[in-house]
Amino acid sequence: MAKSTTQYVCSECGWNGVKWYGRCPECGQWGTLEEFHEARPAGHGTASGRNTRTPIGAAPTTGAAAARPITEVSTESVTRIHTGFTEFDRVLGGGVVPGSVVLVAGEPGIGKSTLLLETAGNVARSRPQRPVLYVSGEESQAQVRMRASRINAVQPNLLLSATTDLATALALIEEHRPSLAIVDSAQTIISQNVDGISGGSTQVREVATALIDLAKMLDVPIMLVGHVTKDGSIAGPRTLEHLVDVVCQFEGDSQTALRMLHASKNRFGPTDEVGCFDMSGEGIEEVSDPSGLFISTEDAAVEGTCVTFTLDGHRSLPIEVQGLVTKSVLPTPRRVTNGIDQNRLAMLAAVLYRHGKVNLLTNDLYVSTIAGGLAKEPACDLAIAAALASAAKAKPIARTTCAIGEISLTGQIRPVPQLAHRLSEAARLGFSKAVVPARRSAPHNFKTIDGLQTVEVSSVRDALRVLLE
Repeated sequence: MAKSTTQYVCSECGWNGVKWYGRCPECGQWGTLEEFHEARPAGHGTASGRNTRTPIGAAPTTGAAAARPITEVSTESVTRIHTGFTEFDRVLGGGVVPGSVVLVAGEPGIGKSTLLLETAGNVARSRPQRPVLYVSGEESQAQVRMRASRINAVQPNLLLSATTDLATALALIEEHRPSLAIVDSAQTIISQNVDGISGGSTQVREVATALIDLAKMLDVPIMLVGHVTKDGSIAGPRTLEHLVDVVCQFEGDSQTALRMLHASKNRFGPTDEVGCFDMSGEGIEEVSDPSGLFISTEDAAVEGTCVTFTLDGHRSLPIEVQGLVTKSVLPTPRRVTNGIDQNRLAMLAAVLYRHGKVNLLTNDLYVSTIAGGLAKEPACDLAIAAALASAAKAKPIARTTCAIGEISLTGQIRPVPQLAHRLSEAARLGFSKAVVPARRSAPHNFKTIDGLQTVEVSSVRDALRVLLE
């Protein structure tokens, strides 16, 4: 029989020990130690079930476990599996690595299951010689089939299973040896070998460990769906993120169709790539060029608007900032924001009053971005200030002009990272004029950009004079 050992595991940092403490000795969090019963197989070494050391002179280790010089380890046989989405492959570093475990987390209803089911259909379509396994612990087979029909993911070699038992899921993966296995979700699968409720730290850790071991042993890639808590972190023990190879966050505003996928951990690629998707009734479609999503289609200049360029990984995105200034009838003027930091708005209003000679302290200020874009990077400061000044003075900014720069409390325009990359994207989209920070020590590399006039400014007052002239 299996011999059970009891340990206490911290759900925050992963510390484990045989004694319970009210406060974790490792991370100092209170009430995070939970009882963990791990079943250990008897019969490894001696009849009593205790493991014994390998005696001196035993046969040397062979196979994949043998130690070899790193120069003799070949990676030519590793072929990544394409998901059918160029954006998804970019985030993963070129595709799914065989034997890897990918965790896709996101808020309820954001589209995690739809994205992975459509991915399963794409892989099954491109690899008809091998099956693709989709294990659902939340829906029945009929429910998954209905969603697959809606998003055009029905393939004869796509196998569906509805179970919450870990042993059954492991047996299915071992039996079919699929080219890709998807488990939806890790928090709904239960192991009979350990105690704890579904979704608890003990169960999630046991389920993840068993799936990872099987993925490495059979060289089968597995994708897990992960739930998130109220604060946006992944549910379950923090060690879950350490165990898997790739952790992807699927984010987006429930009020808009735009979805963003980025990797917070990736052992096989970069973590600064971002994938853009569009959620529709027919499923999820990738957006290869999201430049037109965050700017309006109006040709004529409108007061209170200014375009800037922000960085999301290696991708430069245009963000249109809209500002509205009205006379306040309240003792405390309102500061309403959407897509930018409210504290940043209050600071920029003070800087405009002190160094830009634009008094907005007694006005209601409303600042928003287009289509759920985020302008929280410091490089967006100049565009926010320009939009407010344009609205206050009723002077529109030309549609072919963009503003990039960080504003300090002294009213200076500070340089921003990767300015040349932002300006290249601005020139590609047809912008003819860019207001940028003045050079200080190292020269900027934007002199070679054809068709784009760059105006260097060193203060807020100079920038507003150029933008509102």
